[in-house]
Amino acid sequence: RSSNEEKQLQINNIELFHQQHLNQTEQALQALQTCAIERGNTFSCLLEAVKHASLGQISHALYIAGGEYRRNM
Repeated sequence: RSSNEEKQLQINNIELFHQQHLNQTEQALQALQTCAIERGNTFSCLLEAVKHASLGQISHALYIAGGEYRRNM
């Protein structure tokens, strides 16, 4: 298990990452959403998005673009 200090360090790191990439994040996420909606190759858009957006931001953007994935049982 992680200590409280390790958890806080990760929170601080992601906040710093968000601040550093504030200007580029929206554009990268919009390009990813557009690619997903148009059923394009999202891999290249993902590679660009991870430079400027966190996993949480990317997941949220893809959820908005395509909804929740549910496998048929």
